[in-house]
Amino acid sequence: AAELFRWLVAPVAPAEFLGRYWERAPLLLRRGDPGYYAGLFSTADFDAALRGGKVHFGTHLDVTSYAEGVRETHNPSGRALPAIVWDFYQNGCSLRLLSPQAFSPTVWHFLSILQEHFGSMAGANTYLTPPGTQGFAPHYDDIEAFVLQLEGKKRWRVYRPRTDAEVLPQFSSANLTQAELGEPMLETVLEAGDLLYFPRGFIHQGNCLPDAHSLHITVSSYQRNSWGDLLEKLLPAALQMALEEDVEYRQGLPMDYLGYMGVANSDVVNVRRTAFIEKVQSLIKKLVDYAPIDAAVDQKAKSFLHDCLPPVLTQSEKAQSMYGFPARWQDGGPRDVDILITKDTEVRLLRHGIVRLCNEEAGVMLYYTTENSRVYHKEEPKFLEIDPEYTDSIEFLLSSYPNHVSVDTLPCETVEDKISLATVLFEKGILTTKKPLVQM
Repeated sequence: AAELFRWLVAPVAPAEFLGRYWERAPLLLRRGDPGYYAGLFSTADFDAALRGGKVHFGTHLDVTSYAEGVRETHNPSGRALPAIVWDFYQNGCSLRLLSPQAFSPTVWHFLSILQEHFGSMAGANTYLTPPGTQGFAPHYDDIEAFVLQLEGKKRWRVYRPRTDAEVLPQFSSANLTQAELGEPMLETVLEAGDLLYFPRGFIHQGNCLPDAHSLHITVSSYQRNSWGDLLEKLLPAALQMALEEDVEYRQGLPMDYLGYMGVANSDVVNVRRTAFIEKVQSLIKKLVDYAPIDAAVDQKAKSFLHDCLPPVLTQSEKAQSMYGFPARWQDGGPRDVDILITKDTEVRLLRHGIVRLCNEEAGVMLYYTTENSRVYHKEEPKFLEIDPEYTDSIEFLLSSYPNHVSVDTLPCETVEDKISLATVLFEKGILTTKKPLVQM
């Protein structure tokens, strides 16, 4: 993940990028290398996705235009058949392919690694724009955006946030008009191999020059991943704990507080008002003592694992995991069905970061990513309820990665428990063995 991110922002060093640009300022990288992103995604891949027959208007593909200050979406219903899509394009419409990772194994692999670096979902959209047109109105987004110019070229204009409230916003803007923008802080033409990064809140618009089409992919991350988003999970939990453990939070409000509190009384200087405000401030300060910070972080991690793309496996990982297990029908019956894990079998987690233990009211849950979909939230969160006595074993597997350990070394009470836990985790694709369980 670190190597991939270094490649993404090269020749700027990752430390310099994080110190000077991340969440602060746009970065333009002119590489002069049209083949820098070769193999990532192309118009041929776009066409292949359409010909696969699984692309639907609205769900996977948006047909858009922007002319004379008006942004329009032209999506019909149903499948996005090539003849219909390319006719829209030929008539000056831009094409936005949502979640290209669902159709491109290369983009899937790219994003699945990059999400490890960010510790936050990495998503993408691809944009194919005809020469001399613009597909979208000026706007700002709620994500950190990396624009990778894959083919052709496109003129970009980037504008600073207009107010302090628009710096690192929680939500994207509506479409903006040219009159609302002022002068751009950056105006450039991206060519194949170039990169443009801009933080959330920076207004941007792109349009094609008359002599070339444009294909770019926008990689996004850090949506709803701020301190405020963590506090949204933390503060209700802290208040619940305070109410349960501290009688001061359960004591009644003064009977007459409505008479001296509220906006109508906000300009009144009153001893009772002062005492009330000081009481509220005291309770808020004391709330810190009840804040379950680690549990709130685990809830953020749980959300992240639901957002995650599943890992892309190598051939050896498949052969040594459930995904390459050779169970099959042969000679009139099933063959190689039994998963024969013993105390001497050597195992490890399939990948770093694919599981998270969370203590919840219902029990100890192990969330995992191996059964996620390549389409965002197509599946419900995947988890196993874990007997609390197995938590030490899960933590042992986490701390042992990337080394293999024998099942016998798992800190369970009995050998049967060790084998049972390892078998369940193997069946869910969470564990891999050092050698294939069945030799083919």
